[in-house]
Amino acid sequence: EVRLVESGGGLVEPGGSLTLSCVASGFTLSNYDMSWVRRAPGKGLEWVARMDISDSSTYDADSVKGRFTISRDKSKNTLYLRMNSLTTDDTAVYYCATTFCRALGRDYQECYWGQGTQVTVSS
Repeated sequence: EVRLVESGGGLVEPGGSLTLSCVASGFTLSNYDMSWVRRAPGKGLEWVARMDISDSSTYDADSVKGRFTISRDKSKNTLYLRMNSLTTDDTAVYYCATTFCRALGRDYQECYWGQGTQVTVSS
């Protein structure tokens, strides 16, 4: 069974940091382009960052450039998102997903999507 399980979310004050983890099972994460996606309250999905199979990273959301870092540990089959200098605008549910989901839609057979982890930035 293919699964993506995110963790690491929580409540943090503005200016703080968090590291999100996404553990994959049932497939080899490093064989896929992977993304972090978020949904803020009352807003649509925003693709935040992605890493391709050559470990090249791209930050799709201008607001996170210079603050967020995507990485992965092949030995742990895990994707990470390090988030620094958090602001209230970063409050959202964060999901990891194969980038196929963006290009080919959620019904694509290799669109894998986690259940999400809540990040709340508040004083």
